[in-house]
Amino acid sequence: MAKVSFFDKRVVRKFLETTSVISGTLSFAVIFFDIPAEWKLKAGVAFLALLTLIYLVTWLRSNNLNSININIEGSDVAIKTGDIFQQQGLKVIAFNEYFDTLVDNRIISETSLNGIFIQKHLGAPLSELDRHIEEYSFDDSEVLDENEARKQGKKKRYQIGTICLYKDYLLTALSKFDKNNKALLTMPEYLEFLINFWDKVNNVYAQQSVSTTIFGSGITRIKGHKNISDEDLLKIMLWTFRISEMRFKYPAKLTIVIHKDKIDQINLLDIKSVRNGA
Repeated sequence: MAKVSFFDKRVVRKFLETTSVISGTLSFAVIFFDIPAEWKLKAGVAFLALLTLIYLVTWLRSNNLNSININIEGSDVAIKTGDIFQQQGLKVIAFNEYFDTLVDNRIISETSLNGIFIQKHLGAPLSELDRHIEEYSFDDSEVLDENEARKQGKKKRYQIGTICLYKDYLLTALSKFDKNNKALLTMPEYLEFLINFWDKVNNVYAQQSVSTTIFGSGITRIKGHKNISDEDLLKIMLWTFRISEMRFKYPAKLTIVIHKDKIDQINLLDIKSVRNGA
């Protein structure tokens, strides 16, 4: 199913911008060159075929956008497909509210970004990461309590949105866990996380570029919004970024990396047009 309709006004506008240049050039050319009468019909058909081809290409490109660059309140933001582990600068990895590190397909799935980071990109013994988190200088307000009743995983619970800087990674507490270690959030909690997260990034990014995935995509359950799309989550992320005080100073920028298997579900033309007021 096409993400952009065939007669979308933005496709039509782009088509008209392109063809106006071509039409102007041809109109200028015929002033100096006469077209033989026997060629005029063929030339007209060829021109119509060219216009049709241009429109099709414009529409297909709009449907297959895999990267855009936008500016939000003075900050450069790139949205693209790719591998977050290949990005420059600081890379965000979402943990749960306990900063658990146990990859057992119960607390952390080995196929999640969190699990892939711990198993394939940590570059150090897991005990070093656990010690780093335990000894990190969190603010008093960021450490909520100790959940002594918890049987598996860590017991110290952190405020969602809390960040732990580890090498070139920003580890952040995103999901809350119920008593069965199922990740979940309500929409107000998701918004709380984002507002807190942007505020914390502002304190630690040190004018480095920051890359993240779409928060909430995957196993995290947003209560009452089970069918919320990645595109909706992306729009919420951009909205909270805009209303936050977080601003990236050039050349630092924010990059939101989308998995190649999910880009077909996201209309980047729509997101770019909204930011540009189209």
